[in-house]
Amino acid sequence: MKKPGNKILRIRGYALALIFIGMGTMYLGVFFREYQWVFSIFLLIGLLPILLSFVIYFWVGLISTRAVTVQCPNCEKHTKILGHVDFCQHCKEPLTIDKELEGEEFSLDYNVEHRRKKAIEEKESEQKK
Repeated sequence: MKKPGNKILRIRGYALALIFIGMGTMYLGVFFREYQWVFSIFLLIGLLPILLSFVIYFWVGLISTRAVTVQCPNCEKHTKILGHVDFCQHCKEPLTIDKELEGEEFSLDYNVEHRRKKAIEEKESEQKK
């Protein structure tokens, strides 16, 4: 099974897909050149995903400035982590910045507050037994 990539890269991938969807929609309008109103509608509909991708790229840029940069222990390259757990951008190694989650089975659910607390409580209860 292919490991998912880093969150920042996945979000950028969705934004890139939106650009191609918008361009494809605009290109479909070329087949309706005779009807100016249909051609215009396709251009406007295609412009919407492109504008949405612009907003997503801007948002990811803002998030990327707040992301924690760590050095991957596997490939020893620097990567940015969003949340408590994420994958390395280069080698897709699972990484965590939460000391309480080290040694646990990797799950992206640990980025959700109540799921992370539940996992930590279960780990502490196992250690007490």
